[in-house]
Amino acid sequence: MEKRVVITGMGAVTPIGHSVEETWQGIKDGACGIAEITHFDTTGEKCHMGAEVKDWVYPDKRAAKRLDLVNQYANIAAKEAMEQSGIVSGENVDPERFGIIAASGIGGVKTLEDQIVKATVKDTTRFVSALMVPMLIINMVGGNLAIEYQAKNSCLGLATACASGTHGIGEAYRMIKHGYADVMIGGGAEAPFSKICFAGFENMTATTVRTDPNRCSTPFDAERDGFVMGEGAGFFVLEEYEHAKARGAKILGEIAGYGTTCDAYHITAPEPSGDGAARAMKMALQDAGIAPEEIDYINAHGTGTPLNDLSETRAIKLAFGDETKVPISSTKGNIGHLLGAAGSVEAIFCLKAIEEGWIPPTINLEKPDPELTLDYVPNEGRKADITYTMSNSLGFGGHNGTLIIKKFVD
Repeated sequence: MEKRVVITGMGAVTPIGHSVEETWQGIKDGACGIAEITHFDTTGEKCHMGAEVKDWVYPDKRAAKRLDLVNQYANIAAKEAMEQSGIVSGENVDPERFGIIAASGIGGVKTLEDQIVKATVKDTTRFVSALMVPMLIINMVGGNLAIEYQAKNSCLGLATACASGTHGIGEAYRMIKHGYADVMIGGGAEAPFSKICFAGFENMTATTVRTDPNRCSTPFDAERDGFVMGEGAGFFVLEEYEHAKARGAKILGEIAGYGTTCDAYHITAPEPSGDGAARAMKMALQDAGIAPEEIDYINAHGTGTPLNDLSETRAIKLAFGDETKVPISSTKGNIGHLLGAAGSVEAIFCLKAIEEGWIPPTINLEKPDPELTLDYVPNEGRKADITYTMSNSLGFGGHNGTLIIKKFVD
């Protein structure tokens, strides 16, 4: 028998806040977290702008030396989610029924870059840190959380590029839905601001070359020219409904559906017709047992690249019909593209939209593209009665993921 999966905690670290509430207030205020990159010197580069986490100080200075930023962001976001949920392993959940799926597109790339510099500049590997491997490997995003919270069920590290965060939540949802766990932490984290990683995106012409923060990340705009790299983390605590009810937990929302597909088309470009993404949306709708017209809001992947926004628009039309009036927005104008954390943070925005009855806008959308004819909620948010939201994530390699988040009704 399939189980209901509810959300009892959420946490976030983003370029506009160190918590869910700070971040969501920034979304409501129209804040833009994009600025000149400070992690490294961009002199001589074509691209100079990024969406960095601001004023970051990890609370445990000793531990910070043993953790890449990707782990630091994950730890703080998961801590917020765990504190809100009230879950304590061994007290209100069996440790062997408590697991983690923590995703990242790139992992500890800054650690790797720093250690390569040590080895090559000094011409010896003697100075390479003994902690390099656990600081850079993606599975330790979840491994550190499992140790901290004594989660002894499955602990998996997942990497599907820019769809990673969505898949982290979706696969955690499936673990509970099919009876393998009672509680899961699911989400993603990313800290990609190393010179070499940035150069890779820059040289494939994926990132914007603009310098005006309000014209850098311009999803669905006719002048869009690339995404803005961002960093941060987002996590949900997911719980089997009866388990949450039995311990008197406050239930924030429900995961109603999940779909995941692959374009099987190209290493970076989306399949032009949008077929793969459309199939993920249809799969999620079928999983939720609802019709397309029941979706009240879609948080789009909406990267602000010429190819993504066109193919995603086509995908939504394939799944919802050419004449759909569903409101769609991208929040990447506010926080940039958090890569492996994008989907999990955007799923949080979907839940907050339900809680507050307010659809976040697509900021920076000044010049409509005549090929993009859907309702992208330009520049101003809207009051709305929201029951079902959809969140899309589309990653390099053709990875597609869709979540449907529902208002909780007992």
